Amino acid sequence: MKEIQKLTKAEEEVMQYYWEFGPSTVSAIIDRMEEPKPPHSTVSSITRILESKGFLDHNTYGRTHEYFPIVEKKVYSKFSIGKLVREYFGGSVSDLVSFLVKEEDLSVKELEEIKQQLKK
Repeated sequence: MKEIQKLTKAEEEVMQYYWEFGPSTVSAIIDRMEEPKPPHSTVSSITRILESKGFLDHNTYGRTHEYFPIVEKKVYSKFSIGKLVREYFGGSVSDLVSFLVKEEDLSVKELEEIKQQLKK
């Protein structure tokens, strides 16, 4: 598998559909999108980019391509958060948590839930 790359906003939006719904054609992905739906050619191009970046693969049935994720959402989430911590918080998870506490006005209950997760 290729090294994980950062996705653009548009790539990430399309990838979310493949993660949520699994193997799908481009048309099936577009059918699930809200109005106004993007052109088929746009979603098709983004899907091919995701495949070239190593996030998707496909099976061919006649002239139809069914794409499926080969990078799990959890793997990409871990990559993204790691990148965020490195680039914006100097690699410090505690700085990230401090920022979230200050900026997001976390409740005591939410902080306790975070502490419980960290203990695991």
